[in-house]
Parts: sequence; structure tokens; C-alpha cells
Amino acid sequence: MSFQSVPPHIEILLVGMNGDLRGKRIPLDKENKVWEGAVRLPTSTQSLDIWGDDNDDITGLSLTIGDPDGVCIPDQRSLAPMPWAPEGSRQVLSTMHELSGEPSFMDPRGILAALLKRFEERGLTPVVATELEFYVVQDDWRETGRPRPPEKLMYRGKPNGFQLYDMGAVDALDDYLQTVRTWAKLQDLPADATTAEFGPGQFEINLLHRADALAAADDCIYLKRIAEQAARRHGLKSTCMAKPYANQAGSGLHVHASIIDRDGNNVLDAKGGDPVRLKTVCAGMLKTMRDAQLVFAPFANSYRRFQPGSFAPVDIDWGFGHRGTAVRIPDKDGAAARIEHRVAGADANPYLLLTAILGGMLLGLDEMLDPGPATEPGKEPPAGAKRLTHDFLTAVEEFSASPFIKDVFGARYQKLYGDTKRKEAITYLRTVSDFDYQTYLPRV
Repeated sequence: MSFQSVPPHIEILLVGMNGDLRGKRIPLDKENKVWEGAVRLPTSTQSLDIWGDDNDDITGLSLTIGDPDGVCIPDQRSLAPMPWAPEGSRQVLSTMHELSGEPSFMDPRGILAALLKRFEERGLTPVVATELEFYVVQDDWRETGRPRPPEKLMYRGKPNGFQLYDMGAVDALDDYLQTVRTWAKLQDLPADATTAEFGPGQFEINLLHRADALAAADDCIYLKRIAEQAARRHGLKSTCMAKPYANQAGSGLHVHASIIDRDGNNVLDAKGGDPVRLKTVCAGMLKTMRDAQLVFAPFANSYRRFQPGSFAPVDIDWGFGHRGTAVRIPDKDGAAARIEHRVAGADANPYLLLTAILGGMLLGLDEMLDPGPATEPGKEPPAGAKRLTHDFLTAVEEFSASPFIKDVFGARYQKLYGDTKRKEAITYLRTVSDFDYQTYLPRV
């Protein structure tokens, strides 16, 4: 059967622990099942690790309890066309609910929605925008076992050099980037600027701010899918690995956030004075940053990105307009007063990421915390500034022991996520790599 003869369909999608999309493809003549809440999947779908294992032996959430079904409740706002699929096909994001009706504790969209209710109770609304970096690589990675830049960005088998803001790199892959832009417009994503980043084949796409953090996370998930599907269309692959190349820049997922009140006023606006509230939300994020680093850096590869001298932060600090800090204040006055959180990799789950960031901001507001002195350009961080960990397993243990994580994510999700990531970290530590053999076998 040719692609052209495949009938259009609707895909109902769930977001997993690792930001992966799982779900069902349903013919359009059966679409009513989606809107009637008749689509079911095992609740354990959202407990799967990076390898797709439900880890029932450590979680007890699959066959131990009979692997029960949950109900996929679609979010009408996220209904969007799928330009890469047969004409008329659509996709919609959903939230997993238990058969009894309440949202599953494992659903990342449900976790973020629950935190947003805390803002709503205070008469506040977060305004959020994301900036996603990703690499585009040749599609022979399965055969070679490693990525390499697109041929159009190579000269005699080597990258042309750093491509930051290089319009030549944008032009070289314009057919691919134009497909991404066109599809983003068809899905009504608020995509703004596209820029070439440092690494060969690395690009950044900015999504404009939304006064709906759940929709902002949806936008980011859809953008990742568009980048991947467009790459397939052009014989390439996109990747949101935090560090696909050892000697090239890592990919980040930066978050800009402000907070408005019921009248639409930016409560972080310093109005020309001391930015007290901006500093308190910075303090909340800094206080909880090590606790939440496992969300910002969810995989073993993620920790290769935190290197001194790179644009990925290593210190837990803040500053005005300072792109080397973990939290940056780009503007302190007016409607644009906001923070920029610069820690997360592109591999982060956007729903869990926003939960952690906004939870820290809310803590800072509630407790009126003080972040201490700002890091000044050209100077070392203030004395006593803590550092992010470079160790995956350390991040797992700090996440698992954190009262903040327990409060914001719930005790059951804290245990599920922590236990699952601990298994992943230990598997990584047990794996003997080619580097081990090359370095130690001849010498030890």
C-alpha cells in the first residue's frame, strides 16, 4: 500500500516520563471515540524508562497490579494537523486519567496542571516562552553508530567551522528549515526567530510567550516532533540529545518566565526601582536547583553538557543580562520584566521542566527569599555560591530526598521518577565503554 493510499487518521498522544510520545492512531470514521473518552491505554505507559521498560520489579505499577487501563482525556486546545501524514490527519494531546476519574499521578501534563492551580489560587498566571536548541544530522546514524553533520555543512569530510548566527548555515539547510517553519505555522505554533547555533547542524527556534504554561509545554513538544518529522522528509535526523558531539556545543532548552496578576499586570516589574520580586523568584529557583537538576538533566548524556567555559552553567548563580549564569534577568522593568532559566538541556521533558521552574518561583514568592549578590560580568560567582552536580547518580539521590520535589511533584511521582532514573544511572555506571578499553587496557 502506498503512502498516498493510507487513509487520514487522528493520533491521540500521551507524554511519557522522558518527553516521549505514545498513543493510538485511530481512523477518522472512529474519531468519536477520542472525544467520548473511550480511548484507553495501560497507566504504566507513563512509567516507561528510556528503553521502554516498565520496571515492574522496582515500581510495582504494571503486572504486579494487573497492568490496569487508564483513560486518555484529550485536550481540545492541542488539536492540530499533521502535515507529514495523509491529508486531513490530526493529532491531539491527552492527559491520562484513572478509571475512577482523577488524573494519573504519573501524567506530566497533569503534574504541571496541578501546580498551575496553585498560581491560580493566588490570583497569578505564569507567562512562559521556550527556546529550543537541537542538532540536525545525516540519516546514516543507525549504520555508523554515531551522528555526523549534514553533508551540506561539511568540507572534505569535516565541518566548515563554528556556525553561530551564520546565515550560510541557515541557507544551506533552508529547505529543511522552511519545512519546519511551514509546518509550525500550520499547527499555529508561536514560532519566532530561527538561528544557527555554535555546532555544525545546530539550530535554535524560539517560541513566543504564552499566558498558559501548559500550552507553552505543548508547543515545545509539538516543535520537537515537527523538527523530527521534517528531518525525515529531507533524509536527515534531528536530535535533542544534550551533548551529541564531545567537542561541540551542547543543546539547551531555555525558559523565559514572568507572572501576571488578574488585571494582566506583570508582578515582577521593578518599575525603575529595586527588582525585589524578580530577585525573590530567582532565589526560589536557586534554592531548589540541585533538588530539581534531575529534571533539567534527565539522562547520563545530559551531564556532559555542564562544562566550565561553555554556555551551559556550572554555578548556581544569577545575574543581570549575564548569559553565563544559571538564572538571568534580561529585563527588570515593564511588561518584559522576566527571568531566563538557562540550566536545562534540550532533552528535558518540558512539562516536568516547567513544573520545577515555576515551583521554585512560587517558593521564592511565598517565602520572600534573598538570592544574595548577583554574579557580575567578568567576575567569579559570589563567595559561597554552590555548583551544579556533574554526576547523574548524585542528581538522582538529591531529587529522591528533596522535600521540595515531594511537594511539587507528589511523593509517588518522586519515587517513580527517582527509582527509574537510579536504574538508568546504575546501568550507565556498569557499562564498560570503548573509552575504558582504549585508555586502560593497554596501560593497567
